[in-house]
Amino acid sequence: MKVCQLCNVDFFLKKFLLPLVDGMVEAGWEVTSVCSDGHYVQGMRADGYRVHTVPIARSMNPWLALRSVWALARYFKRERFDVVHTHTPVAALIGRLAARIAGVPLVVNTAHGFYFHDEMPPWKRRVFVGLERFGGRFTDLLFCQSNEDADDAVVEGISPADRTVAIGNGVNVSAFDPARVRDALSVRAELGIPSEAYVVGLVGRLVREKGVAEFLKAATVLAPEYPDLYVLLIGERLASDHAAGIDEEFADAKRVLGLRLVAPGLRNDIPDLVGAMDVFCLPSWREGMPRTIIEAMMMAKPVVATRIRGSREEVVHEETGLLVPLKSTTDLAAAIGRLAADPQWGRGLGLAGRERALSIYDEQKVVALQIERIRHESKVRGLNRQVL
Repeated sequence: MKVCQLCNVDFFLKKFLLPLVDGMVEAGWEVTSVCSDGHYVQGMRADGYRVHTVPIARSMNPWLALRSVWALARYFKRERFDVVHTHTPVAALIGRLAARIAGVPLVVNTAHGFYFHDEMPPWKRRVFVGLERFGGRFTDLLFCQSNEDADDAVVEGISPADRTVAIGNGVNVSAFDPARVRDALSVRAELGIPSEAYVVGLVGRLVREKGVAEFLKAATVLAPEYPDLYVLLIGERLASDHAAGIDEEFADAKRVLGLRLVAPGLRNDIPDLVGAMDVFCLPSWREGMPRTIIEAMMMAKPVVATRIRGSREEVVHEETGLLVPLKSTTDLAAAIGRLAADPQWGRGLGLAGRERALSIYDEQKVVALQIERIRHESKVRGLNRQVL
């Protein structure tokens, strides 16, 4: 079976889709990944991945979108893919339309988190629901990472129930194993963090919609009361990112926290860094099924997150972590303060989180579910290549 995995940028492909690509290749399928060009592409090719680059619009500018549709449709038709599997909102809409024009037999989309959410003005929500319904007309199979998204897809008329599957999300269990990572004290020493510090961490794109501004403000509120509190901020704002940055808030926090704010940028040793934390925070405004929360749970860390779709499905309030209202610096600071005041309680929440993550967030199970459902749908549609 010949499969195309399509997303907007190379960063997303490298960080989120390669396990699925690997699983499909192991199943005997020929997989080509398509994204806009970027500095990760050559490295993935050197590692043996098939990566084809096409300029893919990142906004719904009609002219740019039509150019991307035309380029993708020509490519899909030439390559004669059996399956086109799309990811990320704009690329998914463009890619599904192009796949239909090219006559691709099976079009699959993964909703990593619908753009519409409860906090949107009603008119804006209707616009984005309408776009998803339009995309649904060209979709044979819809995967949703969260159960809430799957339910919304059916209720909002985006996809019928028999073609909508909640697949969950997962991480590499072997990589995120507390017994296999580097010693936390040595990691702290490299970062300039004292061994006795209480480390509150966040991993993600450093943009406003990830709640980074609220996170930094909460840390500055707690700083006078907890002199041993350190903030470990992992990530950066991508060059391709359209979301608003947090430069002003970062500068304000740096003035208050000084050396207690540690921001080493984008890193590849995430298991080691999470292992050096005492608590993990993700106060996002919107999410699909956030992988970073699962990573923290696998590393037995208590999690503080906003009570939003996806995050509230992963974190069990006061059992594996704490959930707080959206955009509330006060509540976020109070939650972190509760954990900082009782580290032993936090460690218990973290251990419960690891048990939960091991039982339902194994990446291999998520990949296997997708492959099996695509294989089944392919057989139903008569794609009778020998590998099936």
